[in-house]
Amino acid sequence: MLDIAEELHRWVEQGRDFAVATVVAVGGSAPRQPGAALAVDADGTAIGSVSGGCVEGAVYELCQQALEDGETVLERFGYSDDDAFAVGLTCGGIIDILVTPVRAGDPVCEVLAAGLAAASRGEAAALARVVSGPAELLGRALLVRTEGGYDGGFGAHPELDRTVAAEAGAFLDAGRTGTLEIGEQGSRCGAPLTVLVESSVPAPRMIVFGAIDFASALVRVGKFLGYHVTVCDARPVFATRTRFPEADEIVVEWPHKYLERTPVDARTVLCVLTHDAKFDIPLLQLALRLPVAYVGAMGSRRTHLDRNERLREVGVTELELARLRSPIGLDLGARTPEETALSIGAEIVANRRGGSGVSLTGAHTPIHHDVTSSLPTGRIGSVA
Repeated sequence: MLDIAEELHRWVEQGRDFAVATVVAVGGSAPRQPGAALAVDADGTAIGSVSGGCVEGAVYELCQQALEDGETVLERFGYSDDDAFAVGLTCGGIIDILVTPVRAGDPVCEVLAAGLAAASRGEAAALARVVSGPAELLGRALLVRTEGGYDGGFGAHPELDRTVAAEAGAFLDAGRTGTLEIGEQGSRCGAPLTVLVESSVPAPRMIVFGAIDFASALVRVGKFLGYHVTVCDARPVFATRTRFPEADEIVVEWPHKYLERTPVDARTVLCVLTHDAKFDIPLLQLALRLPVAYVGAMGSRRTHLDRNERLREVGVTELELARLRSPIGLDLGARTPEETALSIGAEIVANRRGGSGVSLTGAHTPIHHDVTSSLPTGRIGSVA
């Protein structure tokens, strides 16, 4: 639901009643991941998507029904071999979808509204909702922020709220969305519950070092992939807003000096396009020791070998060197800056999602590699 937070926040501010359908869990080759949402207001306006088109019509009707009767429901959609016209996923996957009515004045609405407001402002927050368990708890919500504490709750047992808040905080720290299984009393006691935790975190960072033509194309790819993109170069004549109009930030500073004072995390990607030893060596010596998602460096294979020897000379270990993606990017036969930027973006996505980078044609590997969002066990509604 937080993936369409900005639009839903406007609906809340306008006092609109709406129902929101959220992907809770997926199995097989499902097109969307947990947290993806479709919302429908009382006038029939729809935003978002839960399946890329396969079951949108049926989910739209569920949202309209939820607006009429005020009931939260959980439905499962899958592929039907027996009926070719059944509502389901032609890709053969399975998705579980929670449909929740959101009405002004409802206590649950207040918690959801707070979560939507935080996400629309780009603040870090985690929204936890009961998606399977006792009927009276279905759809109830709890909001956790980074500074600690929580709003809302499930009303079943005080320990349940505290336990879910702690678990949701861990999800938030990792920037992860997924489900957790817990007992109704906050441990293994009581009826089992499944809780969906949606994390809204600021955009991950991409830092591009080297204000060259290839960097300009990479900035555009980075923005397309949802990164907050910074361009850093020590040469003020090249690092300009005119050359990089789409960058979120342009920094004129020696690259390693900037990286020394810049916060990074496990989602940060560093792309070194400087192609000059006086910039590359001190920068990579630092970068390869940071807890970031990706470090790539541009250059020919000869440049790569020479750079590795220079890095060894300044104390970089073989284990640290193994983290370096160089020459940067996947082998697409790229020639132009735009093609090269695409190959770099593809490698970043493959690294993030666990992809192999090989052609899907003739391959026997899964199309979707995310393994953090399996279907909860137990009967949770109808199967299409």
